[in-house]
Amino acid sequence: MPHDFRARLRRGDRLIGTMVTLPSAEVAELMAIVGFDWLFLDAEHGVLEARDLQALLQGAGPAIPCVVRTATAAEVPIKKALDVGAAGIIAPQVNSAAQAAQVVRLARYAPLGARGVGVGRAHGYGLRLQEYLTSANDQVAVIVQAEHIDAVAQIEAIVGVDGIDAVLVGPYDLAASMGYMGDVTHPDVVAAIDRVTAVCRQAGVRLGIFGVSAQAVQPYMARGYSLIVAGLDTLLLGQAAQRLLNQLTA
Repeated sequence: MPHDFRARLRRGDRLIGTMVTLPSAEVAELMAIVGFDWLFLDAEHGVLEARDLQALLQGAGPAIPCVVRTATAAEVPIKKALDVGAAGIIAPQVNSAAQAAQVVRLARYAPLGARGVGVGRAHGYGLRLQEYLTSANDQVAVIVQAEHIDAVAQIEAIVGVDGIDAVLVGPYDLAASMGYMGDVTHPDVVAAIDRVTAVCRQAGVRLGIFGVSAQAVQPYMARGYSLIVAGLDTLLLGQAAQRLLNQLTA
């Protein structure tokens, strides 16, 4: 893993990425050419399966880390994402310390965890098996999402779990869980995010945020959030096409 994503994440380097949802290696390759620090591959929503994730990783190439948001915070999607070579996983809907501890356990080989040992792209298809097995526990990033009001209530316990590298705030699902669908700027939602922010800072856990635009994430960057996800492939494509059409038909 020449990109050293986990070390940079834990150090607090600003890492700017975008979300990839389309099963196209060319999309990942293009985003790598653009120069993002990392790519968020979304296997929770949309159509991405293990074979698609592997193709995206191959398209991005070795220089840009790709982190997979798994379909669930469960064993099979976590090990499949890591076995195809993801630099880390983002576990959705982690609402308790017990869930967080289980995610860490599933992402780490023994003796630190219980990740199953398989042979895949991450292991050089077997040619670099031992090298990967001895380095993965140090290099694979484990990120949990705080995207429900239950996670906000349990955030002190969640960040107290050893092995959590960062907490990624999901403002849209958080707002929905509070009864404010789509209203991520509602004062109650902002207060909930502020609580997560304060607790993570006190615990020394890095913070991440998703926003649909640069304007949505910039206020959090100013507050020290270092793991940034801005925009997504379909929206970037659609907005650019819409602007072009509007210019030509105005």
